[in-house]
Amino acid sequence: MTETDAPRQADLFAVMKGVGMKRAWRIMFAATALLVAACQSIVPKGPGPAQPGGPAQTGPDVTEGLPTDTLRHRVALLVPMSGPNAGVGQSIANATTLALLDTKADKVRITTYDTAAGAAAAVNKALADGNRLILGPLLAEDARIVGPLAARANVPVISFSNDTSVAGNGVYIMGYNPNQSIERVVDFAKGKGLSKFAALVPKGTYGERSGTALLRAVESAGGTVVSMQTFDRSPASITAAVRKLQASSSYDALLIADSGRVAMQVAPIVRKNGGATARLLGTELWNTDSGLASSPVLRGAWFASVSDGLYRQLATKYRARYGNAPFRLSALGYDAVLLTVRIARDWKPGTPFPAVRLRDAGGFAGIDGAFRFGRDGIAERALEVSEIGAGTFTVVAPAPRTFGE
Repeated sequence: MTETDAPRQADLFAVMKGVGMKRAWRIMFAATALLVAACQSIVPKGPGPAQPGGPAQTGPDVTEGLPTDTLRHRVALLVPMSGPNAGVGQSIANATTLALLDTKADKVRITTYDTAAGAAAAVNKALADGNRLILGPLLAEDARIVGPLAARANVPVISFSNDTSVAGNGVYIMGYNPNQSIERVVDFAKGKGLSKFAALVPKGTYGERSGTALLRAVESAGGTVVSMQTFDRSPASITAAVRKLQASSSYDALLIADSGRVAMQVAPIVRKNGGATARLLGTELWNTDSGLASSPVLRGAWFASVSDGLYRQLATKYRARYGNAPFRLSALGYDAVLLTVRIARDWKPGTPFPAVRLRDAGGFAGIDGAFRFGRDGIAERALEVSEIGAGTFTVVAPAPRTFGE
């Protein structure tokens, strides 16, 4: 367990209110990185032993002037700090530190708890320590454990998972939702005149949810799903699925609902088996794989995701401070702190976190753009559409800056 306290400075979000969000973002990213204070809990020693013939002798009060828990909001960060996902957890933790420094938030204390050692143990310790808000956990299976325990203590959970099935009852899902990226890219494709959609989805939960999302998005857009095939990522299975697409019907747009690595395997087979002219579509998973731009067969493909503009600035600052590149999910940790600091302006330390503020209609601005939580506890995001070109991604439909645009 580790603690992070930001330097005691003015709150940047007070500045945001006065100068406007867009200008405030420029101020925040231009700010000089400050020295992080990663502290252990300080327990002052009691009076010294009594001296013969006189009262007990005491030293100076070394805690005078230090911030106390009565003046700060206690927030727990639950992420894996050991085990196979330790790299992601550490990256998120580092990003929360950067967010505290950038916002100069002196009223928020974040303590990190390792979920790899057991999610139940981590949340019970966090609650016993008096934390009033939980950021994390990363994994859906951990969120299922953490949520009910936190709910009993009336402590909201803002999970970094993208599994919408764990949302609700005090658990808010902040992860990138494939349903939203599919809806966005389908709407864009329909607007460009494409109407007959097909899909290749991997077997498993992600594939099932992606397939359902496509059916709903196409129906809403007024198009038609002519075929949908599943595969298990083996070359033989991929080839068989593509040939079933070819045999079933023609299509002018094909969703490959898998990672960029898999898409690079699938695309050449599609081009040789009935999909030579089809527009290829991807999900938010493609945003993390820059190697897609080196694949000639994927040129012209579209996918929807959060914007990378501000994230690139965060990544540069992260590398300068920590000496390595962050995981893309680190932006979730950064943005979780931003919304916490914003709400903390009207949140009295020591009182329950005002969870109703998470559903502010105007949403929040973050590294990943605008987002807001619905009544279902799922983060709705403003997404952009990118096209894969020769060595680069080009934004062909910018993300809305606010909801309602």
